[in-house]
Amino acid sequence: MPDIDTIVVATDGSESVRRAVDAALDLAERFDAAVHALYVVDSGEVDSSPETVRDQMRHALQERGGEAIVQVQKRADRDVTAVVREGRPANEIADYAREIDADLVATGTRGRHGENRFLIGSVAERVVRTCPVPVLTVRQLEGENGGGPGGAPA
Repeated sequence: MPDIDTIVVATDGSESVRRAVDAALDLAERFDAAVHALYVVDSGEVDSSPETVRDQMRHALQERGGEAIVQVQKRADRDVTAVVREGRPANEIADYAREIDADLVATGTRGRHGENRFLIGSVAERVVRTCPVPVLTVRQLEGENGGGPGGAPA
């Protein structure tokens, strides 16, 4: 079995990502691996908003990213490197994994925008197709909260 020294946990703060966070942290514990929590501000989401609110939206999404990462850090029993980037989420996740020479990327299959989407066409699928390292996708179990207003972020 190959060593896992560095794990990237891609999070968007949604409840549906919590199982992926837990799985990644469990693997990090077993392999004594470094953990990087990555949140990507979706530049397409920012660019498609009215120009008058883009800066506010970017700032709000960066804050959401910081909160999502804090939630990962709270769940971990080790130091977690916090990273917030901006761009196309799948591209940024794959690029970051390459930059830090990660051994594994962990992500949920449904995120903040995908509660009703199929995996096909999702960020998770694009990460699986483009990431240079193995990708662990963790689906939400039936009956678990989809991460609406009452859901706790991952």
